Amino acid sequence: MRPTITRRTALSAAAVTVLLTATACGGNVGGGGGSESAAFPEGPVTLTVGQAAGGSTDLIARALGEGMSEDLGQPVNVVNQPGANGAVATKEVAGKEADGHELVLLNASLITITPLAVSEEEAVDLENLDVIKGLSQDDYVLVASEESGFETLEDIQAAEDLAYGTTGVGTGSQLAQAILFAEAEVEGTEVPFDSGSPALTAVMGNQVQVATIQLGEAKPQIDAGTVTPILTFSAERNEFLPDTPTATEAGYDIPVSQYRALAAPKGLPDETKTRLVEAADATLATESYQSFNEGNLLTPHEISGEEVVTEWNDLRDRYAELVEEHGISLTGD
Repeated sequence: MRPTITRRTALSAAAVTVLLTATACGGNVGGGGGSESAAFPEGPVTLTVGQAAGGSTDLIARALGEGMSEDLGQPVNVVNQPGANGAVATKEVAGKEADGHELVLLNASLITITPLAVSEEEAVDLENLDVIKGLSQDDYVLVASEESGFETLEDIQAAEDLAYGTTGVGTGSQLAQAILFAEAEVEGTEVPFDSGSPALTAVMGNQVQVATIQLGEAKPQIDAGTVTPILTFSAERNEFLPDTPTATEAGYDIPVSQYRALAAPKGLPDETKTRLVEAADATLATESYQSFNEGNLLTPHEISGEEVVTEWNDLRDRYAELVEEHGISLTGD
């Protein structure tokens, strides 16, 4: 009997060793393939924003991160890395490991407009990202400094030594103004900024007389009377600025809005992407996030990642046609 007991004991020990080894290596006894989903997130998630703190993109990221943190059960830390309309930050995130712990808040203009202003090597392509969720639409409004005295587009057309700001080379702000000023024969000096917040500050201080800003950023200063709304670039009058005409009403059809989406490095495991979509959807459905949208004058545009890719690529082609039609250079040269 003794040799038999010894053999069984050895076999049992070997089985335990195999089980422990498989567990340590992430093995899933019994199959099912759910171990990776259960493990995510293993720690804090970083949500990178390629724009300065305080702007619309930053505020969206923080509201989204707060809600997703609650759903995921891990902190979602927002990190600002402004520059090149978000290209620097987006490329850096795209080069990181696709494990779901590195995310980026995308501006559509980086994909749809910036490629018209930079070299192919500098441009950001959605092919290098997994788009998780479309979030919202933010309309542009052309505003003027109080000191300038401008109240209409005609005032701007008649101005001498005009300086106008944009939120950087290759942005929606630049494109909208470039098309409008080309068609309306407005001459002036373009002053690019890295994001909407410093451009708006420059208008408030009359360092530039006009700039095109996302409505969510500009509205508090419009309400305070420190800047004057001239026109919006939405297809119809914005409900939050009902007395401000559109560029279309002024005779210039310029359909440029800003869209935003959540993305991650290409190659996310299916289970991880599904979990991130669930967390984003749960956040967007909350009363607090819906109130955030309303309070920041954002129109929900909550579409799937696949729909974002199709829509933004179509917009990129449309804007390219407009630039060619009007002979516009977005390079700043």
